[in-house]
Amino acid sequence: MTQSTRVRDAYLECERITREQARNFSYGIRLLPAPKRRALSAVYAFARRVDDIGDGDLPPQEKLRELRRAREDVHAASTVSTDPVLVALADAAERLSLPMAAFDELVDGCEADVRGARYRTFDELLHYCRCVAGSIGRLSLGVFGALDQATAERRADALGVALQLTNILRDVREDHRDGRVYLPAEDLERFGVRLHPGNGLVEDQQRWSALIRFQTARAEQWYSEGLLLLPMLDRRSRACCASMAGIYHELLARIAADPGAALNQRTSLSGWRKAGVAARSLAGMAP
Repeated sequence: MTQSTRVRDAYLECERITREQARNFSYGIRLLPAPKRRALSAVYAFARRVDDIGDGDLPPQEKLRELRRAREDVHAASTVSTDPVLVALADAAERLSLPMAAFDELVDGCEADVRGARYRTFDELLHYCRCVAGSIGRLSLGVFGALDQATAERRADALGVALQLTNILRDVREDHRDGRVYLPAEDLERFGVRLHPGNGLVEDQQRWSALIRFQTARAEQWYSEGLLLLPMLDRRSRACCASMAGIYHELLARIAADPGAALNQRTSLSGWRKAGVAARSLAGMAP
């Protein structure tokens, strides 16, 4: 097998992983031109690997060992590796300005999940969000490119935080079932909300609704800053970013409109609705 064939097949594998597993991000990634689409698929494929370790069924200590191995692997990524994801990632890093150190932050955040970290204040949660999502925002920016890199990085980081805050609100029931609580303890106390095991989750839905609306308003502030990234990107990169942000922004709006729904089920958009957001993004109409 020639080196060019190895790299081509590696990217095809990353695109397959993205197509099959990136339920929301794939709608935006497919709007990119081929070189950027392949590179962002490589970023996603490795990030998916890290997430799968953290969310898998291994005992915690084994998860931490696997995460350490993943951290070592990404820094040793090479186009002669036998691992197609690492081959594609190494090639993408050679061609583009990928901040590879951001993967360390991603692993840091996943390790916090494995250890069952709880967050007393929003500042503590903010650090976690910047690890697991701001890092992906900065890696994505490395694929997109921007002239004012410093400003663009701040906005990409803010958009990543906004998406992660949306994730937290969308998945609050599932996370609590799995022993994870991301809502800051100071906010739970402020609104008088106590999370309980089982199907009830909370006792007072009015207090819960007030808490969730407070959280969605906070997330909106991060979207306000993060979406300022869009005008800094070229048209296709802007469409990709707008599509991903638009899907999550609409999820946030649904959560704000019906805070009680998160107690019963995971808020989601239909496939056709996601495709509609992607189409409007390509036309420059969203989010």
